[in-house]
Amino acid sequence: MTDPSPRSEALELALASQDVAAVAFALRHDVVVVPKLVAPAGGAAGAAGASGASSADGASDADGASTVEGGADELPDDGPVFGAAEQVRVFGRENTDKRILLLFSSADAYAAMVPDDPHREVMLYDASALRAFLDVHLDVLEQVFFDIAGPHTMAATPEDLLKALR
Repeated sequence: MTDPSPRSEALELALASQDVAAVAFALRHDVVVVPKLVAPAGGAAGAAGASGASSADGASDADGASTVEGGADELPDDGPVFGAAEQVRVFGRENTDKRILLLFSSADAYAAMVPDDPHREVMLYDASALRAFLDVHLDVLEQVFFDIAGPHTMAATPEDLLKALR
């Protein structure tokens, strides 16, 4: 039986060993779990609606979550979403226009960060989709964290992550 939770075992192991080179290798050759912005019922993701989020300007909602557009093509409904036109949920601090990208080794690691969020969904990005996303949004991203809820958190600058993906 397979685990229904999207995950990257390679990234989990690399984070557990706190090995920067192994993390870069996992990101180049496997997938990473990316939080997806989900609009509450009655609103559309990316449209200024109940969440107050806007894909055009990266505005944040009441929880400090923001959205920026993904950057690659969508796969069929029965497959994972690799950087689809879905919107990435990013986070920001108040009184700043900079955002923080949170990436995860598994959907369970994301759930540990937002356990009470009823709209918790994820996408899978491969290296190409993550690279495209970073290329487009480098100017608004100030930091990237991996598995921020632990137990093996790591951080990188968006520029360093982009270099590692090339």
